[in-house]
Amino acid sequence: MSIHHIPYQETGYYSKLICDYLEQKDALKSFYGNFPNLENFKEQIEQKQFAEENREVLVKAVRNQYKNIDLHDAVDNALNRLALPNTFTVTTGHQLNLFTGPLYFLYKIVSTINLAKQLSRTYPEQDFVPVYWMATEDHDFEEINYFNFRGKKIKWNRADIQDNDKGAVGELSTEGLSEVYQLICSEFGTTKMGTSLCTLFEEAYLKHDNLTEATRFLANSLFAAYGLIIVDGNDADLKRVFMPYLKQELLEQKAFDTVQKQAEALQKAGYGVQVNAREINLFYLADGLRERIIEKEGSFFVNDTELKFSKEELLLELENHPERFSPNVIMRPLYQEVILPNLAYIGGGGELAYWLELKTFFDEVEVQFPMLMLRNSALLITDKQQQKLEKLDLSIADLFLDQNDLVNRKIRKISNIDIDFSPQKQHLVRQFEALYNIAEETDASFIGAVKAQEVKQLKGLEHLEKRLLKAQKKKLSDHVKRFVAIQNELFPQENLQERTTNFSEFYLEYGDRLLEDLFEALDPLDYRFTILSK
Repeated sequence: MSIHHIPYQETGYYSKLICDYLEQKDALKSFYGNFPNLENFKEQIEQKQFAEENREVLVKAVRNQYKNIDLHDAVDNALNRLALPNTFTVTTGHQLNLFTGPLYFLYKIVSTINLAKQLSRTYPEQDFVPVYWMATEDHDFEEINYFNFRGKKIKWNRADIQDNDKGAVGELSTEGLSEVYQLICSEFGTTKMGTSLCTLFEEAYLKHDNLTEATRFLANSLFAAYGLIIVDGNDADLKRVFMPYLKQELLEQKAFDTVQKQAEALQKAGYGVQVNAREINLFYLADGLRERIIEKEGSFFVNDTELKFSKEELLLELENHPERFSPNVIMRPLYQEVILPNLAYIGGGGELAYWLELKTFFDEVEVQFPMLMLRNSALLITDKQQQKLEKLDLSIADLFLDQNDLVNRKIRKISNIDIDFSPQKQHLVRQFEALYNIAEETDASFIGAVKAQEVKQLKGLEHLEKRLLKAQKKKLSDHVKRFVAIQNELFPQENLQERTTNFSEFYLEYGDRLLEDLFEALDPLDYRFTILSK
């Protein structure tokens, strides 16, 4: 395996906000706490406060969530360590995408496990366990009901999911996945790796009743040996720990003002806003229902339903059924940080963008803000693809070019004629400098006419250069097709591979070596894009 890195800033796929964050630009420093380098974890550890009675609830609740799974020794050991007062967590989170969804599901978790290992080596007086937070309460089925395999969209169709069904996806039964199972088994083939993948899908989705249990089994099968702890926030006991903040949000609505001001400050600093806070950042959760809670004239309503509560009734509902109150994207990070002894959150660029809106809210409710870490990103290049790149003389840097720029650059390089008119343009500019001098010495009113001629002739050269390049691209069309084909293979739909391709494509080729290589290559504290080739 060969490992290469390039700065995120040079990939063209990361926002100015994320690039500036990684460069620790002054404009962003007020939007986060400690920047995530190894040395700063010392201060983060000292600042993190966590009630031991909450730790006991956490460990008991998570053990209960594993009751339908044979507990791996490494997970059992991690839970035992989590019960100790000197143990901290590092966390990532992800939706319940079908069969993990895109590749970055793996990258998130590998980054988190590797970070826990590095921290344990650096700070031996403390202990660190990796956590995967399942987004079981999300309600957008269309975001998670498919994965891509070799250019095909493998989709889970459910006739019983209606447009107005907005319950938590974790509660969905796995009905209808037997058809997907038949389809993917034919796609995966009968090799050892294909059979292994098919069996994994069957055991996860056909032998578990709902999507939460299926996803837990799947993630556990992949990562239990590394001591990954999987947490489901849709838990009555965990939400009871969070209940003071739920009550505060219902009655005082602190998130709205603080997050709105933070978002405005981000905009003034020249950045976009990822999410907007609502007056109440909680949903009401029930069977087939996850809808916003709205306050009007002292009463509380559940959006698009006939449910209505007085303040007293709502607080009684909260006391008796905290599990019915579901944090939205603004409150979920706070929920996580309240119930976990957490130091850092590892997420993608979009996730970090909305976390950067939350610092003042955390300060307001007096909860330590976690370190925000950009997850590792990678491009996986197979043996055959690497051979193609070498034959085409394509470098790693070439791959990240805009496709038109890539083709133009390579055609210029391999062409038997020089179709780069830069020298001619420079010569023309020098000639017109002399004409400007003549105009100034004779009649300055002619400077405009000279300028017009310069622009006209430069445009003429550019037009001629484009026509010649177009003709040469037609002549070398076979090369053009091969340049385009390999870039499209590595960047499906002109996007990063990790955002579209499922891990199964690479597991079929490399088997268990896939995870082994990722654990070796991905360093969560190395803020560069990783390229792995064979």
